[in-house]
Amino acid sequence: MKGKKWDDPFVFIIGIGNAYRSDDAVGLHVAQCLKKQAHDHVYVLEESGEGLSLMESWKDADTVILIDAVYSGARPGTILRFDARDQPIPSNLFHYSTHAFGVAETIELARALNQLPNRLIVYGIEGKCFEAGAGLSVEVDKAVQEVTIRVQQDIRNSGI
Repeated sequence: MKGKKWDDPFVFIIGIGNAYRSDDAVGLHVAQCLKKQAHDHVYVLEESGEGLSLMESWKDADTVILIDAVYSGARPGTILRFDARDQPIPSNLFHYSTHAFGVAETIELARALNQLPNRLIVYGIEGKCFEAGAGLSVEVDKAVQEVTIRVQQDIRNSGI
């Protein structure tokens, strides 16, 4: 995908997370669910969330949907949705990155450099456990299916 030029419009979905930090992997789980479904003009990628890599990944995309874990103290499994093209996303929610430069900082850098996709939707799923280990908490695992459904609706609404 990186550096690939697309002739037709497409929706680019990026699931973010670390597979070995429990609920931090929720974006990867949503991406894996979406990969199992056949969608024309949809490309699904799993990423660690490293900022510059994200910007390079979405470079040629018109519509991007990011899914990542968040932690705000809300009920685990709570789903947040942001239209990042219209407004900055709260950087204090997306701080469970192993990188100093996370999703929120990446979006703001891309905004400053005029490199945001035309449409950028960000889903945040409230995590419960970010300790070392594989597997999601029960609450976050339940949110995976709901976010998958919502992303499918976003794909239909994209007009692609």
